[in-house]
Amino acid sequence: MKWLEAELEDTLDEDFEIEFSEPMLSMEIRKLYKSQNPGMLDRRVYFRNLLRLQAELIKLQDWVQHTGARVLILMEGRDSAGKGGVIKRITQRLNPRVARVVALPAPSRREQSQWYFQRYVPHLPSGGEIVLFDRSWYNRAGVERVMGFATEDQVEQFFQDVPEFERMLKRSGIILLKYWFSITDEEQQLRFLMRIHDPMKQWKLSPMDLESRIRWEDYTKAKEEMFARTNIPEAPWYIVEGNDKKRERLNCIEHLLSQIPYEDVPSEKVTLPDRKYNPEYERQVLPDELYVPKVY
Repeated sequence: MKWLEAELEDTLDEDFEIEFSEPMLSMEIRKLYKSQNPGMLDRRVYFRNLLRLQAELIKLQDWVQHTGARVLILMEGRDSAGKGGVIKRITQRLNPRVARVVALPAPSRREQSQWYFQRYVPHLPSGGEIVLFDRSWYNRAGVERVMGFATEDQVEQFFQDVPEFERMLKRSGIILLKYWFSITDEEQQLRFLMRIHDPMKQWKLSPMDLESRIRWEDYTKAKEEMFARTNIPEAPWYIVEGNDKKRERLNCIEHLLSQIPYEDVPSEKVTLPDRKYNPEYERQVLPDELYVPKVY
């Protein structure tokens, strides 16, 4: 029992470590953030429900493996909207051989000369896989359009092609879910300030992020047209409100689970076999220089 308790404590420590997202802020910015978000979800309620939902995600994973289902989840939204945090909680306890994350860099010159969707196709799920895109082909309707990386003709071609492309994915049997993470203008500004003043998060703030802050209204207009032209019955958009990160994570996972018809699958009882013991074997003593120094 003591060993089991120690293992549970390690699991909780892991949870606390991954949830340790309080930035190293000045007291002034910390007070400002809390005053802007007075009704944030209680941590005990959050952890209790997160563990419950992660247990359900494991059931979903088992069902996907058992049935050979293919699940594709697109995560889109403004910079600092919380996509990465949601993805991290979804995949935290899943088998990385089953659930994998795709976050593609900017296209190379060769990729720019290809059919637009070509670079995404190799990453689509095979049987028994869950794939989460941390940004997807919708870059063309968002950042590429707003920042001038795509011409208006290319954007228009994208809007004509993407509904049929997604219908093809659905006809092939892929379960496709599209999420947009929404935060307010004021919330994004606060999160950017937090990144500027937190040395552990400054790497998250790129020149493109700063430019996106300037072009908030342009991104809003682009998002509105994207919804209008790509919200099709076969692959609708789902908007997740993200000002409260804890509610954002729980609501998204709860909805995701509700959209997939998974069920418990039969599994064999696991028993630990006895270790073979050779009384004539004597374990060798390894030299000290092979060991990592015990600093702690």
